Amino acid sequence: MASSLSVLVMILCLAASASAQLSPTFYSRSCPRALATIRAAVSAAVAQEPRMGASLLRLHFHDCFVQGCDASVLLNDTATFTGEQTAFPNVGSIRGFTVVDNIKAQVEAVCPRTVSCADILAVAARDSAVALGGPSWRVLLGRRDSTTANLSLANSDLPAPTLDLANLTAAFARKGLSRTDLVALSGAHTIGQAQCLNFRGHIYNDTNVNPAFATLRRANCPAAAGNGDGNLAPLDTTTSTVFDNAYYTNLLAQSGLLHSDQQLFNGGATDGLVRTYASTPTRFNRDFGAAMIRMGNLSPPPGSQSQIRVACSRVN
Repeated sequence: MASSLSVLVMILCLAASASAQLSPTFYSRSCPRALATIRAAVSAAVAQEPRMGASLLRLHFHDCFVQGCDASVLLNDTATFTGEQTAFPNVGSIRGFTVVDNIKAQVEAVCPRTVSCADILAVAARDSAVALGGPSWRVLLGRRDSTTANLSLANSDLPAPTLDLANLTAAFARKGLSRTDLVALSGAHTIGQAQCLNFRGHIYNDTNVNPAFATLRRANCPAAAGNGDGNLAPLDTTTSTVFDNAYYTNLLAQSGLLHSDQQLFNGGATDGLVRTYASTPTRFNRDFGAAMIRMGNLSPPPGSQSQIRVACSRVN
């Protein structure tokens, strides 16, 4: 028992030390131009295609929810390796890999083998929100890149758009994130788009949907499965390329695009917070930034092998 206790203490200490290594000034000496380089590249990409801001933000979320924030989501499949990009929650949903590769190349040009791809995702997420008019927050840095990926965890740990509030809450709790974090981070759906495949059931079968909104979305999302599955609709029907709190006012009007979206305002424990965010954008901005920092602190399992990848899509 004493031996087991010692092992447990050691594991907890390793996890704590890994978290303690993260700092907003991690690259201040080793790569002082890193943050400016990432910011400029993100700004250019979002200016060219505003949707890219949502895509970069989503990549960070889909990375952190699977074995921690380690850039595992960026690893391409090979003949001998299966990554996470073909997981059901990722197929047709995550994009922006070319932009990330471009950012990484620019950072490598000023600081070779110094800045991790995981940190690039974290900073790009923040800079994307800012580029679209959203809040800023201090990104903690010092992550390393995984040498593995986990398709199974990507299928099981990323919250599905069909989940109810209880299961959404449980999915976030398993990552150490609170109900407030759930509601705040869901506000990222103020930008971006979703596939018909992921909201068809909501607009045709659920009863907590504004009829006019359902009619609008059905025009581009046929009822029959397999017909128009990849057709896109904005997650925020009012300001889909502006990072604001309109997502929550949409929920108040029963105009959430996904089943999981409208679950946040459906007579449950999160109704009050949705109302608060809808009426107080400064509160949403504050809570969103704080939740992004907490999510960004999700660490890989203790003992995981890591490196600073030269190219984000493959192990060195």
